[in-house]
Amino acid sequence: MGAHQHHEELVEGIVGQLARVFSQSGQGVYIYLDDMHKACNRKFSSMLGYGSPEKWAAVEGSFPKFVAKASQRTLISAYRGAMEKKAGSAIEVTWNKKSGGTVKTQVILVPIAYGGHLFALHFVSKK
Repeated sequence: MGAHQHHEELVEGIVGQLARVFSQSGQGVYIYLDDMHKACNRKFSSMLGYGSPEKWAAVEGSFPKFVAKASQRTLISAYRGAMEKKAGSAIEVTWNKKSGGTVKTQVILVPIAYGGHLFALHFVSKK
């Protein structure tokens, strides 16, 4: 099995395990392994103007498309802290909406492990 297929199966597995969190959270939720292997709930995809979580997840080269330039360093730093130090954080992130414009949010980012891989789990609330 190739790495891409393995990563897709990991994302599907963790989303299945967290199904109640994804479907019942009052916040936008997304899980991120890398730009090609990610998933979100309907609240998050709607927040950014995507018709479904699947349409959001299908965007390639997504990081600069989703995250406003002024917030990129903050989000990257929090992600690195989660992956390298296994540390959670609460940060402010401005997102780019699909149709233009931005949305300001508070993001709680925590590291989680699944299938021998580390993921960043994000809870996103509009400010």
